[in-house]
Amino acid sequence: MKQYCKFESALSILIGKWKPVILLRLIANGTMRFSELQKAIPDINKRMLTQQLRELEYHDIVRREVYSQIPPKVEYSISEYGKGLSTVLQALNDWGATHVEHMDALYGEGRSEYESGARAEAEGGGAI
Repeated sequence: MKQYCKFESALSILIGKWKPVILLRLIANGTMRFSELQKAIPDINKRMLTQQLRELEYHDIVRREVYSQIPPKVEYSISEYGKGLSTVLQALNDWGATHVEHMDALYGEGRSEYESGARAEAEGGGAI
């Protein structure tokens, strides 16, 4: 059996632009329907939201409840197991807010120019 860092295992489940956002919405709002999640996260498209929810459901982080009625009703919530992530995600969210403030205080308006240049350099287009 291959030994690997457990941190990597946790990150592989949560990695991506949308999973932490979805989870924070569900933690803050409780049970939500698909359309409510989509409205709460306007930049995500239906396909990506569906994919991310399925992956989180597979890992037993999110619970999907289907009601057999017309029209069909599907609700998503944090599973009991997934609730263990609440503290971690809230701490990351809080640290992210603090970091944005820190960077704004440190670099002010020049920050966006630096970040654009750093991104271009990382993609191979930056000048040395």
